[in-house]
Amino acid sequence: MAMNMKQMSSVPRVKLNSGHEMPVIGMGTAPALPRNDQLVSTLIDAIETGYRHFDTAALYGSEKAVGQAVAEAVQRGLIQSREQLFITSKLWCTETRRHLVLPALERTLGRLGMDYLDLYLIHMPVTLKKKVINSDEHENMMFEKEDVIPFDMRGTWEAMEECCRLGLAKSIGVSNFTCTKLSQILHYATIPPAVNQVEMHVAWRQEKMLKFCKEKGIHVSAWSPLGANGIAIWGNHAVMQSPVLKHIATNKHKTVAQVALRWVYEQGASVIVKSFNKERMKENLQILDWELSSDEIARIQEIPLCTGFKVDLLIHPNGPYKSAQQFWDCEL
Repeated sequence: MAMNMKQMSSVPRVKLNSGHEMPVIGMGTAPALPRNDQLVSTLIDAIETGYRHFDTAALYGSEKAVGQAVAEAVQRGLIQSREQLFITSKLWCTETRRHLVLPALERTLGRLGMDYLDLYLIHMPVTLKKKVINSDEHENMMFEKEDVIPFDMRGTWEAMEECCRLGLAKSIGVSNFTCTKLSQILHYATIPPAVNQVEMHVAWRQEKMLKFCKEKGIHVSAWSPLGANGIAIWGNHAVMQSPVLKHIATNKHKTVAQVALRWVYEQGASVIVKSFNKERMKENLQILDWELSSDEIARIQEIPLCTGFKVDLLIHPNGPYKSAQQFWDCEL
């Protein structure tokens, strides 16, 4: 069924523990990305389609394009002001030190051409040795296992809180944190994390994380809710090629992606989707006015568990994480 512009602009919002509201469907901008001008055009299409939440990161190389798209959308009258959008970005692992957090956020805001973020996340509970790079567009993904050094969680979080107090980030949170690490932050935080953005989909259902975060008032946001469909670094095909989802999608006259996204939404989590195809952008918004049956949910619960996030590059016998289980605090 077609969705008119008013419907598309009415994505529900969840109220975070910071008091601010976040749209429950966001447009992701993680690699691989088209050229900057193409990405700007695509993001403008997304705004026109009805997206009001955009997720970027210092690592992705997409912050500049997000900022340009927002500015052009305002100029063209697609939105009245930047305040109508919710912008998330992330602190990369080379900057997870108390004295580097604020300068990193200021660089992010400079690339975006904005005065504040709606949400600023610690990208991973990891610190990497600082290396000189020749780009002002994004941080450096290239590192060796030996570059992983101990993570000062408390110092980094206290610097995140300062960013919030300065008004540079309305809400702050984390990404890829375990329940154990969230508990550690909550022990000393004066501003609790508003969001934990984690891999979550029908094949990696995050039951423990959802229960813990609900008890603590932390919102769970799902990255790769479609499993990233086989991207080498973090993806798999367990979602989009699932026979269970294909059967449900056929019976409900929906796409596999819509069924997968609807399931995440029904768990109380928000979703970060990524499609640069305008029709699929529209389809990804069309998950709000129908439901999965109890039988369909039960069948989804039987899908074999399979995580796509590979932490091998973070594991080293002389590093802070000597095994994947240690990184995940034995919560896998």
